[in-house]
Amino acid sequence: MNTSAPLAQGYDARTRALHWLTAALVIGLWSLGQTIDWFPKGSLRAIARSTHIAFGVVLALVLIRRIWWRFTDGVHVPRAPGSAVDAIAGLTHKLLYLLLVATVLLGIANAWIRGDTVFMLLKIPALYPGNADLKELVEDWHSWAANTLLIVAGLHAAGALLHHFVLKDDILQRMLPRR
Repeated sequence: MNTSAPLAQGYDARTRALHWLTAALVIGLWSLGQTIDWFPKGSLRAIARSTHIAFGVVLALVLIRRIWWRFTDGVHVPRAPGSAVDAIAGLTHKLLYLLLVATVLLGIANAWIRGDTVFMLLKIPALYPGNADLKELVEDWHSWAANTLLIVAGLHAAGALLHHFVLKDDILQRMLPRR
């Protein structure tokens, strides 16, 4: 049942690239974050943690670029006017951005509070050495934000699939690569 006429053209290539790069980074970072402690203590775990930090920095840069792009030159495809689904989609996008920013900032705080060495090239000094309670608190908040981000992103993906397979509109097609 097609509930609406086709909406405007899809997003531009840069918007699609930033979207899918963000998705890949979030999934990869979450997966690595969940498995860092599986690595034996020593150089393998240090490499895993360094990789997580390095890709977290990449996510931060992509997020800054994405926000800049969204508020300046990015293509803004109109939404279906006035529906509850549109309101939910708008709230979901805002929540995704909020969770992305929170997760990245908490990751930065986590690295600074814990202190770390990145690939034996860069030493991040511990801001509060010996404060195990603060370290654990920020680690927990970072983990909570990342888990919540993944859940909301999963709901976002489920919504796109609902549009494609149930509502049979072109919402999903607008973000897919052009053929």
